[in-house]
Amino acid sequence: MARLALDRAPAASLPRRFLLSAPAWGMLAGALLLVDGDALLRTRWQPGTLALAHVFALGVLGNVMFGSVLQFLPAAAGVRVRGGARLGPPLHAAFNLGVLLLVAGLHQGWRGGLFGAGVLLPLAFAMLAAMTLPGLVQAAGQRLLRIGMGAAIGAGTAVALLGSMLALGLAGRWASPAPAWVDVHAGWGVLGWVIVLLASVARVVMPMFQGTAAADARLQSLWLGSAWLALLGASGGRLAGADGRWLASAVALHALLFAIAALWLQWHASRQRRGPLVWSWRAGLIALALAALALAFDVRGGLLAAALGLGVALPLLLLGMAMEIVPFVDWIELHRRCGRGVQLPGVQRLLPDGDKFGVLLAQLPLLLLPAAALWPRPWLARAAGLALLLAWLAAWSALRSVRRRADDFLLKVERRP
Repeated sequence: MARLALDRAPAASLPRRFLLSAPAWGMLAGALLLVDGDALLRTRWQPGTLALAHVFALGVLGNVMFGSVLQFLPAAAGVRVRGGARLGPPLHAAFNLGVLLLVAGLHQGWRGGLFGAGVLLPLAFAMLAAMTLPGLVQAAGQRLLRIGMGAAIGAGTAVALLGSMLALGLAGRWASPAPAWVDVHAGWGVLGWVIVLLASVARVVMPMFQGTAAADARLQSLWLGSAWLALLGASGGRLAGADGRWLASAVALHALLFAIAALWLQWHASRQRRGPLVWSWRAGLIALALAALALAFDVRGGLLAAALGLGVALPLLLLGMAMEIVPFVDWIELHRRCGRGVQLPGVQRLLPDGDKFGVLLAQLPLLLLPAAALWPRPWLARAAGLALLLAWLAAWSALRSVRRRADDFLLKVERRP
């Protein structure tokens, strides 16, 4: 932890409320599959399928990413987050209420929900940008990290604004959205927001926690610039009337390059580590590479890529990070509350590796999800739904146990004479 600025870390409640919300959305994804079955895995345009995709993309991934950004920027990048204590609760409420309204609106064809989501979600992303971008511009050092994270947050805000336009169109405020706009929204959301942010954060967390070398700055700069240029060019072509293959190929290529580069860094690490974070990232990166290939070859109209990418790969990468961040956040809170002179439990004691490996093992049955996307059968889809429900219940239980262990330690300290 020598490289982390503990004194700059935000109040524990700021990132924790987002990180602990993600498993609930994962369980909701499982519940949707249990109820609707294979109907959600037959076409990407089915309303329930769109709802399920946003449960993953916003409910699961979005919550972990918001929480991770709010913790990572001040503690690891030395970036000031503005208004964290004051804006944290309304940001969390606006984001999660917006996701809930969007999912309900898409699933049930509820225009009021779509309208509410079209207002709240861009507001939440704009709040995140206002809290973080000024600090990213003003901070010194780690230029490539700051550029990457700023680009990702900017892309996420643009994706939210475009999503608002699409949601309001479905709500009847103007013409229904064309498929080309949906493709652009999805492409920028997956590559411009999620994968660019992951690649930027990986520049710090892989050397710090996985013992790898840092990615070559010139190659990462080329990858980042190429991703943006490819997205801009392919999006322009799609809106001009080209089919979606160019945009899908741009997303697939850059996702595959990121996965291969990160796996190469892991394989050639000078200090081989075998902790849960390494294994969650290794499995997630392999699944991401497979998802990219499925997208490039248009297997089942992109449904297999979505099941692998949104349902397995990206959650594995972000869950691994969450299981490191949550105990670290609670450890910092213990440090602040107990002060000097009190020997604190180590971060690993707040969430032992055995518990983390248990959570990762619970993710193995999630391979039923891409199987159900390949062979949509009612029993297989519902089995995948049950696997999702149980896997995210295990994650929720593990993350909640961190607070319980921290509270137990505080009680022991208070009882000392």
